[in-house]
Amino acid sequence: MLIFFRLIYIIFIALRYRLDELILSGIRHPVAHGLLVVVRLGRRPRGARGERLRLALESLGPIFVKFGQVLSTRRDLVPLDIAEELARLQDRVPPFPSAQAAAIIETALGSSPHTLFKHFETDPVASASIAQVHFAVLHDGRDVAVKVLRPGMREAIEKDLTLMRAIAGLVERVAHDGRRLKPREVVAEFDKYLHDELDLIREASNCSQLRRNFGPGTGREDLLQVPEVVWEYCASSVFTMERMYGIPVSQVERLRAAGVDIRQLARTGVEIFFMQVFTDGFFHADMHPGNIYVSEAPATLGRYIALDFGIVGSLSEFDKNYLAQNFLAFFQRDYRRVAQLHIESGWVPPNTREEELEGAVRAVCEPYFDRPLSEISLGQVLLRLFQTSRRFNVEIQPQLVLLQKTLLNVEGMGRDLDPALDLWQTAKPYLEKWMHQRVGFRGLRQRLDQEAGQWAQILPQLPRLVYTQLSRPDSGPVMRHELERLRRAQEQSNRLLAVVCGVLAVALGVAIWALTRA
Repeated sequence: MLIFFRLIYIIFIALRYRLDELILSGIRHPVAHGLLVVVRLGRRPRGARGERLRLALESLGPIFVKFGQVLSTRRDLVPLDIAEELARLQDRVPPFPSAQAAAIIETALGSSPHTLFKHFETDPVASASIAQVHFAVLHDGRDVAVKVLRPGMREAIEKDLTLMRAIAGLVERVAHDGRRLKPREVVAEFDKYLHDELDLIREASNCSQLRRNFGPGTGREDLLQVPEVVWEYCASSVFTMERMYGIPVSQVERLRAAGVDIRQLARTGVEIFFMQVFTDGFFHADMHPGNIYVSEAPATLGRYIALDFGIVGSLSEFDKNYLAQNFLAFFQRDYRRVAQLHIESGWVPPNTREEELEGAVRAVCEPYFDRPLSEISLGQVLLRLFQTSRRFNVEIQPQLVLLQKTLLNVEGMGRDLDPALDLWQTAKPYLEKWMHQRVGFRGLRQRLDQEAGQWAQILPQLPRLVYTQLSRPDSGPVMRHELERLRRAQEQSNRLLAVVCGVLAVALGVAIWALTRA
């Protein structure tokens, strides 16, 4: 019954903001056109379609606001004007009562917050769609921030997700672009993100990993501060972390008054992002100004501070290798290689014509190379590539879409700090160095070092494994398969060894020639 009333309310909001017109205008069918004439009643809706959709989602509550935020990242699926409007969605919502927050903490941690903490501020310092934050002091004197999940979130989410799945299925059946837009997959992706954010233990783990990546001994500790997790005060609905002090990155005048080098701050932000992506394969994927602060303490002046770790991105070695080769091809304007990489990766249909894909990529990228570097937006290049990919039915990888969304955030934030920021020029030296390490002799040596431990364990076992296989009655077909696999592995090792020997021979020859010339 509650779901029924919720559906009625959603229909009311949709009619109020004329979303019926928005939906029907996207359906190419005579019946839909007739219905569109009827619902318009001779008048057109006020306001742009993206603005009306944003206002409707804000009226429907925090779950729909969060859905709109996720939808704004899928610029490969959503029209650009709607995506840009949805990106303006803010999840600042009224806080829930402090008594409820205290009850949630007591249920999760076994004691009331006034017992657990030396001091607990009942008034929240921040409130969002998923949780709110209270400041507190531990008994040992440490200042902490306590993030508390909103009550009843899981039940509300399941009800709204049920409706979203039904609406997505309807859109997929009746809309002209329904199948290409993959509405059910978008809802499933939103479901995953939302449930990840509802588990604050997962967020605490993300925070801990990012802190370790920029911790003491990494050589990066002067770039980024990440709060320490207080694990004994964490649960799935409560996340306690070190309290961080700083200035929001969007408050440029305060930063300048504090003595922060704004231009260097912008360049450092780009460096931090690419370091997370290409070195770690693990990056903060919600880097809007509300989640990024800058330290004003004399000892750490100008150091970035990261907050809110509910959404992070991960890249596999395959993803990083794919990106490295694509960037290398872009730098060299080798668009044929870009097309080949897309086909080889299986992200476009195998019957795609290589020369057509090459021409499309060239049309996107070539105009940017003829501009001054300061006018090039790397994020916009990726955005146009995603839009072009629709024509070739490119299977967009969610982790790369998240990367593209974060890159747009980083670029926008950097240019708010320094309008003359050249993201391309700032990133290019780092990317070229990283790619050289990946595809050069140094990268080969690193991979050999990584595999050495595994081979050291396997090689002594080979005689026993071979004897065991030969002793089995049904070892004939299995043995042939294993021998074939070993043969291919041996050939691969031989090729690798030949390459290494060739490189060493060339290096030795150059050294001897240099000595004789001296």
